[in-house]
Amino acid sequence: MEFNNSINRLTREEWILIEVNEFLASKKRKLMDEGERYYLVENDINKRQIFRYDESARPVVDETKVNEKLSHGFMHNLVDDKVNYLLTKPYTMTCEDKAYLENVKNVLGKRFQKRIAKLGTEASNKGTGWLYVYISSDGEFKTLMIPAEQCIPEWTDNDHEELECLIRVYDVEVYEGKEKKVKSKVEYYTPEGVTYYEKDENQLMIDAEMYLDVDDNQPNELGHFKVDDKYESWGKVPFVPFKNNDFEMPDLKFVKSLIDNYDLTRSDVSNTLAEIRSVIFALNGYDGTNLAEFMHDLSYYRAVKVDGEDGGVEPIQTEINIDAAKSHYEQLKKDIFDFGQGVDKNSDKLGNSPSGIALKFIYSGLDLKCNSLEDWFKWGFEQLMYFVNKYLEVTKQPVSSREVEITFNRDIAINESDAITDCKNSQGVISQVTIVKNHPWVEDADEEIKQLAKEQTAIEDDYAKQQGGDITDGEE
Repeated sequence: MEFNNSINRLTREEWILIEVNEFLASKKRKLMDEGERYYLVENDINKRQIFRYDESARPVVDETKVNEKLSHGFMHNLVDDKVNYLLTKPYTMTCEDKAYLENVKNVLGKRFQKRIAKLGTEASNKGTGWLYVYISSDGEFKTLMIPAEQCIPEWTDNDHEELECLIRVYDVEVYEGKEKKVKSKVEYYTPEGVTYYEKDENQLMIDAEMYLDVDDNQPNELGHFKVDDKYESWGKVPFVPFKNNDFEMPDLKFVKSLIDNYDLTRSDVSNTLAEIRSVIFALNGYDGTNLAEFMHDLSYYRAVKVDGEDGGVEPIQTEINIDAAKSHYEQLKKDIFDFGQGVDKNSDKLGNSPSGIALKFIYSGLDLKCNSLEDWFKWGFEQLMYFVNKYLEVTKQPVSSREVEITFNRDIAINESDAITDCKNSQGVISQVTIVKNHPWVEDADEEIKQLAKEQTAIEDDYAKQQGGDITDGEE
């Protein structure tokens, strides 16, 4: 992004401020907040209020009415099922250059598996999971997941595949004397470096705290990391996007209205049952001043006073159409799983022991949803490899031109008996390696193959010893 400080041209700081303000008020950021809220089962029903009209026909909140707020965790289950299905099992990385592959694994570290799973949850809830890449003060390669609601990307292309720059905006709590205050921080990342700002109402100022140890002659844009106490740059914006789908949309986008209506329907039925609205009282010659007093006397004293010989209280029963409500929210539940591309584990379709074909059909929607996530996560891993290779170069370690591929191993629901039978029937038709990888009891195929080879060697050694013993006995 180029800027000109001449008259009638935006400065970089003015442009950043515009982008930040627009993003904070945007529907996209609101949807990110909603995605995380619904994952934490903080649905919109929790904010519902029930109103009545006062004497001036104005709506006011009625605190006396029963107001059940049943918030259902559909999004929590849908997202967790998706992430566990695709990203929880250990991934597999392959490369023809084995030594280089080991270097890559060492750079990423053992906890990268957990990082991938967290990115899956973040992307599902907010549309994109952002991974920040940096070198620690100890000289180690590190990654950090930055919340998507803090990241404002600027792309060079319409496909959103190459970053031109990225603005990060977030709040921090600080103490000024004994008073706690909230400050807004803004960071502007380019392929060459990063500039640190503070946002104060409608202006940006250089964040002086970030430049305390910086030479006065150093420009405001600092390098991404230090090598031998000298600033260096990655050559790319050090943020890697892991997208949820082509539209960078959270999963909530496609089912929010259905979940809201489910919450509302179940809450209204609960309200009805709690208030016993099926009973309406016809009052003749009631001596009270208002209906609220009548309900209080009836509830507390189990009796009310009436006037005259004709006075009386007659209950009129009205039926609650529970069946209609039940039918409605059961259909809503089915729609949520259908359009959310999830698996309703309480569905009658699952049965006691569904066949492999039935399971594939039931999981077809989840498979389709995971295909999109998998494609974009593989693409994100390719972008991450640029920074891994750059780090290897900086630390004087060998870099290979061979491509490192990552495979996400799905935790596929199967009928174990059918799968074991298929493995047995595949002996001699396909390789032993493929059979081992598809056996339902095998957690680590490589370790299992090594163990099989070890056991086979032991059997052969025992057989050789027996044969040697037989020959010796014969000679004697």
